[in-house]
Amino acid sequence: MRILAIDYGQKRTGIAVSDPLQLIAGGLTTVETKDLEAYLADYLSREQVERIIVGHPRQMNGEDSENMRRITPFVNRLRKLYPAMPVELFDERFTSVMAHQVMLESGISRKARQNKALVDKISATIILEEYLARK
Repeated sequence: MRILAIDYGQKRTGIAVSDPLQLIAGGLTTVETKDLEAYLADYLSREQVERIIVGHPRQMNGEDSENMRRITPFVNRLRKLYPAMPVELFDERFTSVMAHQVMLESGISRKARQNKALVDKISATIILEEYLARK
């Protein structure tokens, strides 16, 4: 079964998914946050997912960042909608910085690097890669 990772944002949310053996993380898509729950319902009806990992935004001192006030209600709704599926928070500090670095190193054009949806998808992939590496 797959593991799904979410980089939850105020406007857009990046989504990544593992392969069925849970070895490789790949960027799946970016969706408008207002459409996220409908997207997840459709995806989860078609694919076998073992758990959902949601990026936990923290400040440098380890305290929750401001975005956590939006993420907590979302995580609580997921847990109610999918009670049999574990929903975990996973530290996402520096994922946006790492996503920009990945884009630079891969030779993506300056214009493409300004695509915030691409950054969100790469950030979700990095969250999932780090989760899989620690698992």
